[in-house]
Amino acid sequence: MSSIAPVPTSTPATESGKAVVRVVWTLRILLALFFALASALPKLLALPAATTVFDAIGVGSWLMYLTGLVELAGAVGLLLRRLAGPAATALIVFLLCAFVTQLTVMHGENAGTPFVFMVPLAVVAWNRRAETMGLLGRRN
Repeated sequence: MSSIAPVPTSTPATESGKAVVRVVWTLRILLALFFALASALPKLLALPAATTVFDAIGVGSWLMYLTGLVELAGAVGLLLRRLAGPAATALIVFLLCAFVTQLTVMHGENAGTPFVFMVPLAVVAWNRRAETMGLLGRRN
């Protein structure tokens, strides 16, 4: 009697691909929760922690509300498959602006914080680059 070995349904490469998908999806959810709840919501509700920062910048409440809307739009975009890459890229640019503002207006206070979020956003942007290029009308 000869035994026939079962054909594996997954290979190490497909398993690692699935792991990457899970990690990126988890990052997208966590980043969306942060940007929506911890960052945008206090600005949109004009909570004292947010108003104090924007008062220190000296631009008035309009920029606080605009910032909250941009962060909320980015959070929603992170959860949508086709928009996750562009949303992550836009949020990186947005955080670079926050970094410059913190360096110049806030005298460097908490200037490193944006980079904590730029790293996982860069992972998402890189992982979703094909969809981003497709939206731009370019092919890899």
